[in-house]
Amino acid sequence: MTNKPNTRDAILDTASKLFYCQGYHATGLNQIIKDSESPKGSLYYYFPDGKEELALACINRTSENMSRDLRCYMDNGGSAGEAVSDLLHGIAREAEKSAYEGLVPLSFWLAVETSGISDQLQQACRSVFLDWQNVIGERLVRDGFQEEEAVRKASATVSLIEGALLQALTCKEGGPLLAAAHAAAELLNRPAEK
Repeated sequence: MTNKPNTRDAILDTASKLFYCQGYHATGLNQIIKDSESPKGSLYYYFPDGKEELALACINRTSENMSRDLRCYMDNGGSAGEAVSDLLHGIAREAEKSAYEGLVPLSFWLAVETSGISDQLQQACRSVFLDWQNVIGERLVRDGFQEEEAVRKASATVSLIEGALLQALTCKEGGPLLAAAHAAAELLNRPAEK
């Protein structure tokens, strides 16, 4: 049995890495094909609308992975603050093990660069952040926060997570993730203001 990823996954993995490292505009389809060691026909088979469809698939996969991880932590932890703190500690451990390879904040290339390219990509990026906020906000409501307060705290938490990922990647160290874990626990565990 082989450990080689299937062609679609190889294309997605390669495209995500190249979009992140080089940017959307500087990454060509020929480079994605070459670096993923995939036949040219495979890219167009899986992504018939080309680069934009491929970027959309990368955005959706990133969103699904993070939403799944967030839900897992929210469902298995104590409070929302503890869950986000545990998530960030886990990301810090994984980032350290991988020497910060593959640590890709969504905002770094997806939201910033691609949102101006098309309405479809902008909407996909917006949906990613809203999905993450909803996961956190739903948990905060279950923890007893009023909905308006939960929405504000969830939005701030997503910004905190993304900022910490960006700093950790830039500095190649986990300090920002650990600081964000502490700050998130404080933010999300405080009683709702009256």
